[in-house]
Amino acid sequence: MDKILKLKGKTAVFVDWANVHGWEEKLKWKIDLKRLYQYLKNYEEIKQMRFYFGTDQHPASTNQIKSARRIGFYVITKPVKYLPVKDKNIVIWKRKCDFDLEIGLDCFEMLNDYDGFIFFTGDGDMATLYERLVKRDKQVIVVATKWSLGKEVAQIKRGIFILNLRRIKSFIKKSPRYKSGV
Repeated sequence: MDKILKLKGKTAVFVDWANVHGWEEKLKWKIDLKRLYQYLKNYEEIKQMRFYFGTDQHPASTNQIKSARRIGFYVITKPVKYLPVKDKNIVIWKRKCDFDLEIGLDCFEMLNDYDGFIFFTGDGDMATLYERLVKRDKQVIVVATKWSLGKEVAQIKRGIFILNLRRIKSFIKKSPRYKSGV
């Protein structure tokens, strides 16, 4: 398996699944969680892979969390909130569960033990975290798509490496006959 990333020591991975899963419709292909895990496991520097996803009663969500645990991810979850959104005088309940704060706090708890951090999220709210990690001489890799990358992250001038998800597509794409993870 090709190694695209050049890691500089002990590394932790943070997968914000709501963001990553949200990319699939626009990508027009699905990410296979098991294949993603196997690809990352190929890097001996990666010592921990964390998976963030909200808990609710929907069977697909419950299965996704179970699957992530079974595959080997360390799963962080919390209850999903449902927010009312009005659309043409109809109220739609939108699923919402942000993990930006949890990811940031987890990074800083791990700061002294890790040299690098890989983030699967393009969220612009994470830019401050990335800048602070860079100031502490940590390697920061952001995996996203060009259209999901927040401008705040794209504007960081030095210290982070942005990897377009398409570069690892052949390693992580769910094939129609390869069924794993939800």
